[in-house]
Amino acid sequence: MDLAAALRAFIRTAERGSVTAAARDLGVSQPAVSKLLRNLEAHVGARLFERHSRALRPTVLGARLYDAVQGPLSAIDAAIEGVRDDGSTIRGGLRLHGPVCLGERRVHAIVMAFQERHPDVSVRLTLENRHADLVHEGIDLAIRAGRPTGEDIVMRRVGLIQRILVATPAYLDRCGAPREPECLLRHAMLATDTVLGRDGSLTLLRGGEATEIRVAPILTTNNAQVLVDAILAGRGVGTAQVQLVAEALSDGRLVRVLREHEIPSTELYVAYPSARFLRPAVRAFIDFAIPRLQAIEGVLSDPAEAERPDTLALDECETASLPA
Repeated sequence: MDLAAALRAFIRTAERGSVTAAARDLGVSQPAVSKLLRNLEAHVGARLFERHSRALRPTVLGARLYDAVQGPLSAIDAAIEGVRDDGSTIRGGLRLHGPVCLGERRVHAIVMAFQERHPDVSVRLTLENRHADLVHEGIDLAIRAGRPTGEDIVMRRVGLIQRILVATPAYLDRCGAPREPECLLRHAMLATDTVLGRDGSLTLLRGGEATEIRVAPILTTNNAQVLVDAILAGRGVGTAQVQLVAEALSDGRLVRVLREHEIPSTELYVAYPSARFLRPAVRAFIDFAIPRLQAIEGVLSDPAEAERPDTLALDECETASLPA
């Protein structure tokens, strides 16, 4: 039995909760992974998995084995990869995760530029408005708006995503431009779920002062692009990420409303599992992506914070990168 291959199959199955998913990640057949797991259980003389709600979970002994071998095996794989690459060539696979809107507009461009520089790196980019479990889903790196969650997560704060109020010139000609936050109560409002409080309140900042107003939006959505499309259609005054409306502001399709006020910014992070030895391809992508994320219009950079990694178990993450 190839003990190293069996342990890799065991680790991927434990993290993914599925033999099929582990086989796909490892690039082998499902029967091959099943055979490796059977051989490993025979070798250690214990059952390593049990099935729960259509998913595999390690037994107590399986969890103990995972904790013992995951870190060392990852370090060995990374060391071998580093020797093989000789420091001059970055190669291997990258599994990246990000939100749909930011991903479609920015992350894919960063990925393409990175692969032009490192053609031997293959990338699996998943874009979805979901908070993925990086460790158990085998994700190497996530780009996230909002503080990441979960245990054993290293996060690097890239900057702040700026949010403002915008509307079309035609809407403002028809309904008038609000001069104070309270004037918004007389306007059709459009907003993403994440900017509103539980009571429907919208917070606006002017200098160091905050103003809260209770709004009743005609449209709320968890999809930032849907919101921007509705604003561009002239349906009302909307909350928007600057990076999504910068072009429309530049060409005059949109106008900023209440220019001295803005909506509290959202922190932008890159996050990766701390339990894994950082492979050269992952480290190279982090170094490549962060300055390009910071260069996006509407992302307020915080270089000092971006250089300081933290390992924390944190709270919520919002649903949610530039070429060379």
